[in-house]
Amino acid sequence: MNIVTEHKISGEPIDKAPKRPVRPVLWFIIVGTLLAALVGGLVWFNYFRGQMIQQFFANNKPPPTAVSAAEAKSEVVPNLLTAVGSLVAVHQVDVSADVNGRVTEIKFEPGTRVEAGTPLVQLFDAPEQGDLANYKAQATVAQLSLDRAKQLAARQFGPQATVDAAQASYDQAQAGIAKTDALISQKLVRAPFSGDLGMRKVEVGQYLTAGTAIVSLTDLSELWANFTVTEKDSGNLKVGQTVRLKVDAYPGRTFEGKITTIEPQIATDTRNIRVQATIANPEKILKPGMFVTTTVVLPDKPAVITVPETAVDYTLYGDSVFVIAEKKEADGKTSLSAVRTFVQTGNRVDGRVEILKGLKAGDKVVALGQLKLQSGAPVSISTDPTPPIPAQPPRY
Repeated sequence: MNIVTEHKISGEPIDKAPKRPVRPVLWFIIVGTLLAALVGGLVWFNYFRGQMIQQFFANNKPPPTAVSAAEAKSEVVPNLLTAVGSLVAVHQVDVSADVNGRVTEIKFEPGTRVEAGTPLVQLFDAPEQGDLANYKAQATVAQLSLDRAKQLAARQFGPQATVDAAQASYDQAQAGIAKTDALISQKLVRAPFSGDLGMRKVEVGQYLTAGTAIVSLTDLSELWANFTVTEKDSGNLKVGQTVRLKVDAYPGRTFEGKITTIEPQIATDTRNIRVQATIANPEKILKPGMFVTTTVVLPDKPAVITVPETAVDYTLYGDSVFVIAEKKEADGKTSLSAVRTFVQTGNRVDGRVEILKGLKAGDKVVALGQLKLQSGAPVSISTDPTPPIPAQPPRY
């Protein structure tokens, strides 16, 4: 065959190599490099932003929080024992009749004061008055007979037996008079003691049975305050100790009395002991049945550390206060910070709290403004006057 004349063969050299495509590995390398650069840029940006934020807050500290400060004091706190109770009248009774009868006259006005022996109610006593007249007549006749018998016996004209019989008749008549007088006195109901009357409970014409209440009678000049204390506190009580009382009807006022009776037995169900104090009531403003808060003044205890009641933060994790600490900065200036300190509290008296553990005398604590504080936060002591402790809400 003639190669030159073959029409399908071109003039290009036969041994020239064909073009090859770019390998996929190269594309993967390029894409990976770009992704790595992107991720690195993001990481660097986040690191740079965090450094800038940290530097910003480091150079822009918030101003110190203004708080009111108080000093922990060592003082003798009154040793008080508080309890609740009620008032009872020393003399109080529902006046009633001793016998049955119909009311014929009411001799008192409700709400007035009466003296002992004052007539209050008259019951129907006509039969007894008739019996009294009969016995008086019999006594008159018996007296005449007795005198005559004695005269005859003195002249020896009559036997002694006649004198004895006349004497017996006279004594019987006198006994009848005494009995009838007692029945008549029962029909006239009198006040057993001096006091103030309550509301009337009967009406004229009403038939009363023995024991039916007519009116209440109360002596308000002296009252009893009955209250209970726990078995643990019973050993601190003695007759004659001062008791201070407060009632809701007269806020801000304090009444005083003395312990007069301590129940010798402790209740087995509650393990409490009943105590009774006697209170003079010259103004007669205290009433039986009032709810009272009693405070027994016990002998003083040794001095303890106290802080204002508002300085203590009561939580489930324990009681704590913010102690104001001083520290020197690098530039030599002094700064104040509030450090939370857990304490053990005791009794609360007159707006102050006993601190049994955790503070010492002279420590400065935050009295007001601790709700917006965290431990270690910078503070500044406010010059504004603090409100009175305990704070008294306004009354309208």
